[in-house]
Amino acid sequence: MTLLIGALTMGLVLSLLALGVFISFRIFEFPDITAEGSITLGAAVAAVLLSQGVHPFAATAAAFAAGALAGTTTGVIHTRFGINKLLSGILVMTALYSINLHVMGKSNVPLLSERTLATLAEHAVAWTRGSAGEFHVWGWSIGLRDGAMLLAALLVVTVAGVLLYAFFKTNLGTAMQAAGDNAQMIRALGVNVDTMIVLGLAVSNALIALSGALLAQYQGFADVQMGIGMVVWGLASIIIGEALVGVRQLGFIITGAVLGSVLFRLLVAIALRAGLNPNDLKLVTAVFVFAALILPRLLQRLGASRRAVAAPEASRIA
Repeated sequence: MTLLIGALTMGLVLSLLALGVFISFRIFEFPDITAEGSITLGAAVAAVLLSQGVHPFAATAAAFAAGALAGTTTGVIHTRFGINKLLSGILVMTALYSINLHVMGKSNVPLLSERTLATLAEHAVAWTRGSAGEFHVWGWSIGLRDGAMLLAALLVVTVAGVLLYAFFKTNLGTAMQAAGDNAQMIRALGVNVDTMIVLGLAVSNALIALSGALLAQYQGFADVQMGIGMVVWGLASIIIGEALVGVRQLGFIITGAVLGSVLFRLLVAIALRAGLNPNDLKLVTAVFVFAALILPRLLQRLGASRRAVAAPEASRIA
């Protein structure tokens, strides 16, 4: 049960990463590799501030702002200096590796003895229940910290998803979506497309850094290597989510990204529980992503072939 709760919590925390990647990759078709640096930046900023006694809410907010700054930098490099989209993200991601080391002062910052959002959630749940003992759900025992962090992650992701949905329903959010769909049309209407791209990347990386801050507080440490492969994770979550919901409406896409992240983490947890060597985790992640990419196409082709076979038979019967 602990493995399941941990997988659900991790999936929810990383769903913020998926939402950030959704903005850059799906709305703007911007292959933003900055994500691998900004998630570590969020974790580094939060961890350092927490180790200095800053309140967890303030530290998490600072991580959010740091991610927005990283995304803005990528957007400015692309729009103001005409650098290729992919190369812009690579440049900022590369620079962030050194920046993250300078922020942390070392490669790893432990948080096990610091006050974090995880400890605040644990204390809040214990106060609500009037007891610091374990949860008992359907006969399963759940540790107080695990259960509290799951509830906290669910709350944060729900609020973030609702706010993101509400934002994209505003005039500014609609203009951002239009800039991604048809830049020439929205430019003819007087909207500055470059500004929309910079703002979109700022929001994207702010969410990704928020995910990193929560991940560090949940795991109890921030590490300079923790962002490696996270773009793949976000893309896989989006692809799986789109396959789950099957529609293109904004609300369903946001929900699908969250569900895709949770399901993807559950698949990884099941693979580890089945005896997977942790050294093969990245390889298995790549296989999952590959399967998620080709499976929808295979299903479409299979459905089309079945309809093609069924059509002559139906006409003969008629």
